[in-house]
Amino acid sequence: MKQLIDKLYTTNRLDTDEYLHILNNIDADTTQYLFEKARLVSMQHFGTDIYTRGLIEFTNYCKNNCYYCGIGAANTNADRYRLDLEDILSCCETGYELGFRTYVLQGGEDKHYSDDDIVEIITRIKQGYPDCAITLSVGEKSYASYQKFFNAGADRYLLRHETANEEHYKKLHPLNLSLTNRKQCLYDLKEIGFQVGTGFMVGSPYQTMENIVEDLLFIKEFNPHMVGIGPFIPHSETKFAKEAAGSLELTLLLIAVIRLMLPKALIPATTALGTINSQGREKGILAGANVVMPNLSPVSVRKKYSLYDNKICTGEEAAECRFCLSNRMQKIGYNLVVDRGDYKF
Repeated sequence: MKQLIDKLYTTNRLDTDEYLHILNNIDADTTQYLFEKARLVSMQHFGTDIYTRGLIEFTNYCKNNCYYCGIGAANTNADRYRLDLEDILSCCETGYELGFRTYVLQGGEDKHYSDDDIVEIITRIKQGYPDCAITLSVGEKSYASYQKFFNAGADRYLLRHETANEEHYKKLHPLNLSLTNRKQCLYDLKEIGFQVGTGFMVGSPYQTMENIVEDLLFIKEFNPHMVGIGPFIPHSETKFAKEAAGSLELTLLLIAVIRLMLPKALIPATTALGTINSQGREKGILAGANVVMPNLSPVSVRKKYSLYDNKICTGEEAAECRFCLSNRMQKIGYNLVVDRGDYKF
């Protein structure tokens, strides 16, 4: 097993059977060896620096109805909200004072915001904070829309593919959504010039180890700048309310594998990790992650952006959240830095 990990460490790739062997047979001792290798690679590229992204969840309206998502259109019990431009700029002001130099504008696929609205938001943020990066996470759009956002000054785009297997994708999404289109969006974003992030849920309903290996192979082929993975966590108002949550251990294992596959990738220790385990984000960093994403959204709306149940950090002020995370990182030997945290090409 250690030979396979060494091979991944030196070549950044394995074949299907080798990934499957690791996922199906790894033990506690070998897992620690994998984590050590992943930390070593992360340290070589980033030192003890942990990049922060200020998350602004600006709308929880969504036209889609993905079966795992708590803000899907079918959830009539969701308490819906939208932030206006001034709300968003206020979040940015708070974030800038706290040392954030990347803002992540995340929302459901909300038809209320036209392309011009998104362009105006990007333009105003860039005017006020020209030294900051803007990441968008607003779903599947046309090539022309993505080009407008890029031209306006957006730097990065997050679009998790969720699963690279066609049959599995159909079990997680209604028929009007397609994996083919999702992947095309990712390739469009990359062609336009965005720093692009993708990723998947670990332990989503019907997922097999073979599916996960397909995800790893797709990620290696696509070669994104960012990879976000987190455990599936059920939401009480969805089709998958009674399904089991994904595993902390498998998520950490996959973070380490992805770090060895893509040594320079920006990999967050997600809020979902911190939700299923009180030390989840620290464990993510120690498995090779190098990004955290504290919430800058107004406290009044945080509980409403409910993708899954029991999400952490919904009641804290932004400053408390950042200082808490800073202390947590320092305890394990890492430092939150004031930096855009761009991908190093």
